[in-house]
Amino acid sequence: MNRRRFLTLSAAFACAPHVAQASTWTGRALGAEVSVTLSGPREATAQALADIPKALGHFETLFSLYRDGSDLTRLNATGQITPAPEMTALLEAAREAHALTNGLFDPTVQPLWQALATGADPAPARKLIGLHRVTSDANSIHLAPGQQLTFNGIAQGFVTDAIKAHLTSAGFTKALINIGEYAALGGPYRLGLSDPTHGHMGHTTLTNQAIATSSPGALRLGSETHILGPAGQTPLWATVSLQGPSATLADALSTAAVFMTANQLAQLKTKARLSRVTVIDAEGKLTTL
Repeated sequence: MNRRRFLTLSAAFACAPHVAQASTWTGRALGAEVSVTLSGPREATAQALADIPKALGHFETLFSLYRDGSDLTRLNATGQITPAPEMTALLEAAREAHALTNGLFDPTVQPLWQALATGADPAPARKLIGLHRVTSDANSIHLAPGQQLTFNGIAQGFVTDAIKAHLTSAGFTKALINIGEYAALGGPYRLGLSDPTHGHMGHTTLTNQAIATSSPGALRLGSETHILGPAGQTPLWATVSLQGPSATLADALSTAAVFMTANQLAQLKTKARLSRVTVIDAEGKLTTL
């Protein structure tokens, strides 16, 4: 089971036989099971889907925490890097999410995640948290001493948006992209929302938008959930699902949203131009804002 996302898919396609078809490619990228379902002329669809693994491999070389030699692992090892344009864009998106959530989204939690995962003392790692201490421009990214970044709460959405943009530029008008988060080109696509404790909780329909879902209880690090509050905050929701125009922002904001009250989520919905906010509490009550 995917460690953060609990969206399941049931989608119907209507295509003219012998002219167009809906085909699906599946694989793994950035630690998640991924898929792209694409409608269009058979030859064009087949070629576009065949190109997906290469595109995903490129993003793995940039953002993966676990691939030796990736740009992110080199940055974490040396504290500085000359970034690819995609890395610069992703860090800027992270800063936007950081601002929108008043610091609740913070990719500098990686040392804390490692400390909790290995049973080490988390206190020193907590002192390293702070995205404001990361300096960057188009030519360089510099971390403060001891800092490390994780893009696990935003990179999948970023890559989802990138694949959607690529398919759009290639002339496709109907696709469902799932690179750990979902984005729809055209639609409608029917998605089911589930919670790791309470199971299936309902459905939503996605057309030309993105959706991201976070469930803190999907994985635990000792006494804490795997989604870490930068100041030690405790999750307030069992599952949060956000729908809006950008998978990148929906991904990052859903990570932070598990720590936000209903009033704060309502404000976030307006500020981030989200179309739908769905939360499930510990008792299994579903609320849509």
